[in-house]
Amino acid sequence: MPKAASSPSNRPALRRNQACLSCRKRKLKCDAARPHCGTCVKQWQSLISVPPPVGYAHPTEPQCSYDPVEGLPIAPNVDPSEKIRMLEDQIARLKNQLENTRNYNSRSTSPRHAQLTHNGARYGSGSSNGQTPESSPNGGGIVLPHASLEVMHQLSPDSTGSQPRGSTSSPELRQGNNRQSMPDPLMDLLFVGWDPDLPDPDTLDHYIDIFFKCDPCGSRILHRPSFLASMALHPKDPNYPHPAILHAICASASRWASQEVVTMPDGTRRDKFADLHVSKTRTYIDRTMATGQDIFPVMQACIILSWYFYQEGRWVEVWIFAGFQTRAAVPLRLNYPGTFSATGANSPGAYLAPPKDFRDLECRRRTWWMTIMFDRIVSVGGWVHAVDERDIGTEFPLRRVDFDNNANVPPNPQGLYSPDLFTHHPPMYTDSFILFLKAVMMFGRVTDYNTRNNLRASAPPSKNQNPFALPGFKELDQLVAIDFLQSLPLEYKHWELTSDGALDTDLYMVHLVPHAAAITLHNPYLNFSDSSSTSTRRCIHATRSILAAYYRLSETSLDITRLHPFATICWYLAAVVQTQLCKYFIEIGDTAREQTVWGEINALRFAMLTYGSRSPIGTRQEKLLQGLMTEIVRMTTQVQPFEVGVPLYPFSHAGVFSKDTVPRDGTGAPLPDSTQYEGTSDSPTAVTGMVGSITSSSSPTGASLSNWATPAMRPVYQTHNVPPYPHAQ
Repeated sequence: MPKAASSPSNRPALRRNQACLSCRKRKLKCDAARPHCGTCVKQWQSLISVPPPVGYAHPTEPQCSYDPVEGLPIAPNVDPSEKIRMLEDQIARLKNQLENTRNYNSRSTSPRHAQLTHNGARYGSGSSNGQTPESSPNGGGIVLPHASLEVMHQLSPDSTGSQPRGSTSSPELRQGNNRQSMPDPLMDLLFVGWDPDLPDPDTLDHYIDIFFKCDPCGSRILHRPSFLASMALHPKDPNYPHPAILHAICASASRWASQEVVTMPDGTRRDKFADLHVSKTRTYIDRTMATGQDIFPVMQACIILSWYFYQEGRWVEVWIFAGFQTRAAVPLRLNYPGTFSATGANSPGAYLAPPKDFRDLECRRRTWWMTIMFDRIVSVGGWVHAVDERDIGTEFPLRRVDFDNNANVPPNPQGLYSPDLFTHHPPMYTDSFILFLKAVMMFGRVTDYNTRNNLRASAPPSKNQNPFALPGFKELDQLVAIDFLQSLPLEYKHWELTSDGALDTDLYMVHLVPHAAAITLHNPYLNFSDSSSTSTRRCIHATRSILAAYYRLSETSLDITRLHPFATICWYLAAVVQTQLCKYFIEIGDTAREQTVWGEINALRFAMLTYGSRSPIGTRQEKLLQGLMTEIVRMTTQVQPFEVGVPLYPFSHAGVFSKDTVPRDGTGAPLPDSTQYEGTSDSPTAVTGMVGSITSSSSPTGASLSNWATPAMRPVYQTHNVPPYPHAQ
């Protein structure tokens, strides 16, 4: 039987473009019913029949719209303001695409060198004609370009009261208050992709230069020559630095360049410029945590920001970022040799492709090791490390000179798996930074040893027990106190100033960190009443070595605030030992040697306060030390113990603890009650058991300490014609 012919449809055929936009886009049948076609109504009814997820609301009506008919008014269901906004967005996108097609062959034609002028006045730090530029974050002439309503009118002369979305990756394009007409250079700067929340190009260049010269931490992960070259590229170029890194650099460099910094009574700093860029960097980090977009450059920005938090003494954020960095680096496979693993196809967790070239590989290595170094440094108070040594297979980085010169040398043969890592230093793979990294990792082993031994111990360590009877203690002591320092190559045996008066800050730390590690290892067993105590001898020797290094540095005019922030922790640990020694001298009535120790304690306090004038971590550690000194201040017979041994400078008639040096809350004067320092209990060294409490000891004759309490190595405070040292290149 022949198949019956299908009956013709009663619905007339639609003309071209008569169907609704939604059905046309999805290629569905449409009856062109107004205001909503039958297909869109059915889909909407199906959608609202299911409860919406948390935080989501169903549309109140079908999403059905039609093209406006030429010569007729827009359909009533189309919002005119919404249509205008869409057209303005389209105009902005087209203008942006047009600008991007221009050929920027030289820096003089790039938006970074556009003259930001307004009625003849240049926007930037060099404005001097009396006109007030746009609001700056710190009031110091640093200008953030803003988009005004007039720019929007230039894009769409017929539109009023609306603005396009920013063409930059910045979270938002802010609106300025200037209603005058904007010149073309500013429009070029805005619409070619320049982040409106960054300073103007010349100011940004200045901050980047300061960052590489002064920052001893985050600058390690960036290849300086290529980074500076990439700053000359177009902001939309894929090789242009990620905005998150630029914001983090601005925050870090503000410590040395910002003029409007207010220090609060608790030692914290208020810097509007830095706070703005910290906020912008965290916005990128939050977005990456949610989407995984641009994860590697954002992780580098996170590292720079983490070191900024550490120098600022913002401990809660330090803990959070330390955990985030290590956990984010694991799925990137940065802990594998070559920073990439081709195995594990069943668990594809590597976001990153294999390194493209030598520079990319070394950047990944340095990013990984600066993450691990940060984790070790912030955990010295006895915190568990986020990544165990057994899970690290990445080889050590190369020398800085090879990295900067793109030398493409073979990988470093050493890693944490090398049995002679801390005692053998190949000349072609050794510089001060690598030695500093080794010293920090050695300190990390001390932290692991103390943490794991105390984890399940029924009682805290006792000063009367012999720690060398504990498993692994003797070997660790031999490495920390003797082998590492003795194995240093000849050119690194001593830190010295260069011919131009500069100081290698990394090498300086190489000679401090092992002594700080020795104090951390032996301090729980410190016993001044036992003349044969090896732990006591180790702590005294380490303390005197740290003091000697500071005295040598203080004899010059070098700016100690350029040192690595971990130096303040080393000074603090040495001061803790001296505090316990001072208490012992008070108990046995040895006033002369007590006065000597007071002078050394105050010298270390002065070092912390001086460093705290630029980085609050110094002030925080000095406050923490004062909390430990409460008992000896009450016991001492010294009239003014905080002024013992304090040198007077020619520029000060009141001593080094002047109003400009000591916080206004008086923490450098007579000791406040220890309850005022509750805010510092989250410091990386404010952990019970790490430095031990100052317990009472017996009072034998002082003869047993004749070799420990040598005469004070008082500093000779001179002024040499040596310029403040730049960061070691």
